[in-house]
Amino acid sequence: MNLISSEIPGLVWAYRFLPGESRCARIAADSSIDALMEGEGWVWLHLALSDARTPALIERITTLPQNALSTLTSHDTQAAVTISDNMVYGTLVDFERTFDAETKTIGWLHFAVTEKIIITTRLHPLRSIDRVKAAVEKNARCARPIDLFEMMVVEFQRTLISLVLELTEELNIIEDDVYGEAGHNHQPRLAPLRRTAVRLHRHLRTLLALLRRASTSEEDEVPDGFIDGAERLSDRLEAVDRDVFALQERARLLHEEIDSKLSSETNRHLYILSLMTAFLLPPTLVTGFFGMNTSGLPFAEGIHGTLLAGFLIMMSMGVAWTILKRIGIL
Repeated sequence: MNLISSEIPGLVWAYRFLPGESRCARIAADSSIDALMEGEGWVWLHLALSDARTPALIERITTLPQNALSTLTSHDTQAAVTISDNMVYGTLVDFERTFDAETKTIGWLHFAVTEKIIITTRLHPLRSIDRVKAAVEKNARCARPIDLFEMMVVEFQRTLISLVLELTEELNIIEDDVYGEAGHNHQPRLAPLRRTAVRLHRHLRTLLALLRRASTSEEDEVPDGFIDGAERLSDRLEAVDRDVFALQERARLLHEEIDSKLSSETNRHLYILSLMTAFLLPPTLVTGFFGMNTSGLPFAEGIHGTLLAGFLIMMSMGVAWTILKRIGIL
């Protein structure tokens, strides 16, 4: 990874795909920009936006329109696919990764595809794009830049499938706990799962709509093979979107079940407190009556006044219990 190269600043990797070859050639990190753009075939250039020199490099090596340049160098967090002058550019959703682990944090890949070059940029390392790199190093099955673009979306779909399986397993564990005999409340654990599912569904629906709209473009306005590839990608993403939506619905129903259990538990506590209040109110009135500092209180004289007052307290509680029993509260 070459982030400090004076020749190609911000370079993460670059590959040259030669026509008729089953393997691609990796371009050395210390290559010059002229060597990068010269030669047969087409080039995949992957750059890091963490290098402030990257925007100037893209402007130097390409003749892309200003909108495409802005997309490649922006930090947009919204999926986009735009068709312009036999070129496709935009932003794809992906998942970030760290050096030693894969995360569920959503990241963004900016791309521009022409007949001779595909440029991708990102701010943080991404999970799916690294798998694409490993795939092309093993077997370069991409005859055109648009084929590599399709491979990127396919790898994102595969990443989504693995993530959906992880979320489904986590949701199964929460369901077993919630519907089990103990009936534990796992609402805090459910919240990030629901948030991830909702965000994935929203971004997938946006990407699907963009691909379907782009697939309706005229063939002379897009790179060769893009329309067929967009239709295939739409079918793939539609299938995984149904799984994400089903996961989202399961999480929503489980959230409602947890809320129902919490509400029932709260009502039970309020019921107990109401009963305690009903039982203690008559004794409170009795003790309040005998606590008045007025003359002529009953049982003030004699040795059995406290006993008689206690008897009145017990009798008032019995009367309260009889009333509650008669009206059906107990």
